[in-house]
Amino acid sequence: MSTTLSGVQARTAVAARQLVKVYGKGETAVRALDGVSVDFAAGQFTAIMGPSGSGKSTLMHCLAGLDTVDAGSVHIGQVELTSQSDKGLTKLRRDRIGFIFQSFNLLPTLTAEQNILLGLQLAGRRPDPEWLDTVVSVTGLAQRLGHKPNELSGGQQQRVACARALVAKPDVVFADEPTGNLDSRSGAEVLGFLRTSVRELGQTVIMVTHDPVAASYADRVVLLADGRLAGEIHQPTADSVLAAMKNLGA
Repeated sequence: MSTTLSGVQARTAVAARQLVKVYGKGETAVRALDGVSVDFAAGQFTAIMGPSGSGKSTLMHCLAGLDTVDAGSVHIGQVELTSQSDKGLTKLRRDRIGFIFQSFNLLPTLTAEQNILLGLQLAGRRPDPEWLDTVVSVTGLAQRLGHKPNELSGGQQQRVACARALVAKPDVVFADEPTGNLDSRSGAEVLGFLRTSVRELGQTVIMVTHDPVAASYADRVVLLADGRLAGEIHQPTADSVLAAMKNLGA
């Protein structure tokens, strides 16, 4: 499966086809996703944006196998998520998907290094030492590996969470408002790292954000409104994203 980017064929990391997600029943039903079809290219940083209630978080949760769909399909590479058993989904999320959330989700009793390696250990896997060194270097955590979360700044804690997501070499990293709990400087550090992980490490990143500045770090912005695709922006700037959001009534 491939998608075209500026005339160049690129492998598709994640593909959604005619996704429908409905919450509730009868007159109170809310159609959070209404026939969404979209591809996400491998080795690209994509931001998903839209007004409050547009379906952006629902879309990401369905793409990542954290929520089920009522109709349509999602593929991670050649594997269809929507046909997987609970056991299959758990294995897929563990082996092929990385997650970064607004809350850092670090264990307070573990050091930064132990938090980074926790997911691999739970899966019974050993880290690739060379790759671990690369991830630690790119995240700038080499001098902080022995520190526990309460000894780290918010930005450093989120970079530990980023390293934890990357160390397993996932096909795709999903980031849900990763700078939501950070000040602007720490947020810029984390976004810069995510962009570097794409450009220098070949990672695929899909990020939900409400912040035009955060979205400007991405290669592409996918816009949603009322559960439907409402356009996209390539090589976005904060101003171009802000203008698009205003046009959507955000």
